[in-house]
Amino acid sequence: METSGNLTPLSEESEGQPQQSSSPSSTSAFSNIPPRHPLQSSFPKYSPLDWTSYFDHEDDICIPDTENVFHVYKAGSEGPVIFCLHGGGYSGLSFALSASKIKEKAQVVAMDLRGHGKSVTDNDLDLSIETLFTDVLAVLSTMYGDSPPAIVLIGHSMGGSVAVHVAAKKTLRSLAGLIVVDVVEGTALASLVHMRKILSSRPKHFASVEKAIEWSVRGGSLRNIDSARVSIPATFKYDESKQ
Repeated sequence: METSGNLTPLSEESEGQPQQSSSPSSTSAFSNIPPRHPLQSSFPKYSPLDWTSYFDHEDDICIPDTENVFHVYKAGSEGPVIFCLHGGGYSGLSFALSASKIKEKAQVVAMDLRGHGKSVTDNDLDLSIETLFTDVLAVLSTMYGDSPPAIVLIGHSMGGSVAVHVAAKKTLRSLAGLIVVDVVEGTALASLVHMRKILSSRPKHFASVEKAIEWSVRGGSLRNIDSARVSIPATFKYDESKQ
C-alpha cells in the first residue's frame, strides 16, 4: 500500500509493498488482492472490518460543472442530518462507530474531503480553508438543493476548522448545530497550511492492510482498534505491480 505524494518510506517496508492513496478509484480498494495470509503479528487483531456494519450505504456526489466527485457514507433515514467532516489523513469512515449509534435517532452523512478517501477532484492537493469550505457547501447544495433539512455539522481536527468556517460564514441557513472535536479554532485554522507536510511524514508502504492498521494504532494516530480496522483500509490502494 502506498500513501500519495512524495512520502517517506518506512525502512523495513520500503520495497515491493502495497501503496496508500488519498483517492482510490474503485469501490473496493482491495477487490483485486490475491488471497494470502496476513503476517502473524497482525492477525486477527488488526484485520479489516466491513464499513457496511456501520453505515447503510455509500454514494458519489458529482458537483455540477466541475470534475469533482465527493464520496459520502450514509446511515439512518429520519431526523436531522448529522454531517461529519473528518481530520487530515483520515476519511469519512472515521465516524463509522459513531454513525452506528447516531443513526438510531438521526441521519448521518460522512464526507470524504478533497484529497482523502474515495473523493476525486481537479486538485487533490489544495487543502486551503476556502477550498474545503466551498467543497462542503457544494456537496450539501447538490444533495439537498434549495430546501436542505436541519443540519448539525460535526468536525474533527481539520474537519473542525472547516465546520467552524462554514458556520461563521452563515451561508447554510438550515444549520441547527455545530460540534467540533479535538479543535482549538485558531490553532486548527493556522495548521491547515502545514497539513500537506504533516501528511507527507507518514510511511509510504506497508506489507499488508493489517500492518497499516497496526501501524496506525501503535503510532497513536488512532486509539480505537475497531475504528482503525474499518477506516484505515479506505485510505489505501493496492499496487498490483508490486504485489
